[in-house]
Amino acid sequence: MSNLTRAELARYVDHTLLAPTATPADVEALVAEGADLGVYSVCVSPSMMPASVPDGLFVAVVCGFPSGKHTSAVKAFEALESVANGADEVDMVIDIAAALGGDFAAVEADIAAVRAATSGVVLKVIIESAALTDEAIVGACNAAVSAGADFVKTSTGFHPAGGASAHAVALMRATVGPDVGVKASGGIRTAEAALEMIAAGATRLGLSGTRAVLDGLDADGLDDAAATEDAAGY
Repeated sequence: MSNLTRAELARYVDHTLLAPTATPADVEALVAEGADLGVYSVCVSPSMMPASVPDGLFVAVVCGFPSGKHTSAVKAFEALESVANGADEVDMVIDIAAALGGDFAAVEADIAAVRAATSGVVLKVIIESAALTDEAIVGACNAAVSAGADFVKTSTGFHPAGGASAHAVALMRATVGPDVGVKASGGIRTAEAALEMIAAGATRLGLSGTRAVLDGLDADGLDDAAATEDAAGY
């Protein structure tokens, strides 16, 4: 299915902790585990910043999370504060209802406000793909590209409609083209699922059960016997 090694797969991962009950000690443990696993970044809530991380480990912070129903001005300020506190990347949530209603000008304006506040850092746009029609996925992705986003991202992991799917990832990749990243997140709990998302076009993965996913790979690639559904993987 893939010839990715454990270390190569780890570099796709934003190792994530967004539970409302997360404490500073939990974030310290997340950072230590992320460094041990060799992931690309850790992804945390704005109130957990600033976070001390070793060289080579980046920090992503969510914005307008998880509902996306904050005003654009509030999202922009939240993003600006996170960047000032050391965030390397910002993962913002769009107004899902605006996308469902076909108001992609409003979606683009919302993203553009956050983009203006995050110059010099990577901006990922969470479209909550499981809650959208294919048409709305395409429209939201086009709005993100037009507003200058660096990535489109499937899911918060908190929406009752669900998380990432290979279908959504493939559609997002086809829409944004090769120069914009696609992050798959939400419900990715096994090595097979992670590799399926990469095959569909994902260039980043949002995982909370990262160790369990990586344990599904041996040194040479997919280890089918080790790939089991383990801890919750938003």
